[in-house]
Amino acid sequence: MNKKIGIRHEDKYRMERRVAIIPNHVEKLTREHGLEFLVEQSPKRIFKHEEFEAAGARIVDNLGSAPVIFGVKEMPNDFFEAGKTYIFFSHVIKGQPYNMPMLRKMIEKKVNLIDYEKVEDESGRRLIFFGKFAGLAGMINSLWSLGQRLKEFGIHTPFLAIKQSHQYDSLEEAREVISAVGQQIIENGLPKEITPLTIGFTGYGNVSNGAQEIAALLPVKEISPKELLTLKDKKTLPTNVLYKVIFKEWDLSKPKNPDMEFELSHYYAHPEMYESVFEQYIPHLTVLMNCMYWDKKYPRIVTKDYLEKLYSQGAPKLTVIGDISCDQDGSIECTHKGTEIEDPVFVYNPFTRKPVMGFKGDGLLIMAVDILPSELPRESSIAFSNALLKYIPAIASADYSENFENLNLPAPIKRALILHNGQFTTDYQYLSKFL
Repeated sequence: MNKKIGIRHEDKYRMERRVAIIPNHVEKLTREHGLEFLVEQSPKRIFKHEEFEAAGARIVDNLGSAPVIFGVKEMPNDFFEAGKTYIFFSHVIKGQPYNMPMLRKMIEKKVNLIDYEKVEDESGRRLIFFGKFAGLAGMINSLWSLGQRLKEFGIHTPFLAIKQSHQYDSLEEAREVISAVGQQIIENGLPKEITPLTIGFTGYGNVSNGAQEIAALLPVKEISPKELLTLKDKKTLPTNVLYKVIFKEWDLSKPKNPDMEFELSHYYAHPEMYESVFEQYIPHLTVLMNCMYWDKKYPRIVTKDYLEKLYSQGAPKLTVIGDISCDQDGSIECTHKGTEIEDPVFVYNPFTRKPVMGFKGDGLLIMAVDILPSELPRESSIAFSNALLKYIPAIASADYSENFENLNLPAPIKRALILHNGQFTTDYQYLSKFL
């Protein structure tokens, strides 16, 4: 029975500082389950070597002797060793082309792959996730981006006091600053040329809830999508209020058949029978927070063609898109790539259809940081490790030489086992076509 676990140094992004298992849990698992932890050296991890050593872990140059390895993001192709078990966000379940070489290498090495993204309960609800922290950091970044972009237009607002998420020592410090900005807005209002200031949220899950939690620190009033369409027609509106709108599936799409009514289960089963209706709302939004799950079988909500049409009518109200979902060429078609923490925003020009990094330029500002939770690395790692903790002993001690039916793993973990000894498990056979 294996007792040895490796914790990997994250090297996909320079500013990725998260860890899947925190020192407090290393100490608890060592004491209560007799597990042994090897922690790969890392000059940047948010928890220091000394914290892991104090918890009973050994700091090592490599994880060669660990048969089970926990990470956060994708691992290099040459990292995998035959017969080992790897647990991380693999980003392969949609057949993502950029990760197929990695998946092929894992098959070749006959490894076991457990993907956090597929650790779900019987109803398909995710149990281990960073999503809320993506929403928290994404909203902070988008408010910061709004202040900086408006400054480029010569409009100074209280949002200029907000910094990028990773520049705060803690989430609590960021909350305090944004609350103070909210108080300024209450007392002094916003410039009339940007009111009514409206923020739209697509989705209503963990990511959206995190983003809304930050927005709630400001003087926000919630209105419906229908009310958004007539908001500008109101004769007098206060300048010290922001308006938020939550868009659900039936606000985004409608059946192509005019005789059909929107039905949620039918929409998820047959998305090809639906088309986007979101364009009607875009001219009425100042900020769009894209927080929803998207797959290429669903309609896009913001297309390049629509943005060209919108901008041909003059400078629009829409100033910032916080694309937390960050699907490349996805629901926000002009998100051509995920950005890095150290270079987080670009301006998309609808006429040239090209991006320019930074806050300057003609067009629409996009904030699309690919690893938003790492802008709040300590808090997000603690929450993630809390959710993962109860599964770690079983993952470590399982006998992966058993056939899948007899494999002794908790049901949510077993559902997340994509590769078993290099073979796709039943639920993931479909991935073979992407290879």
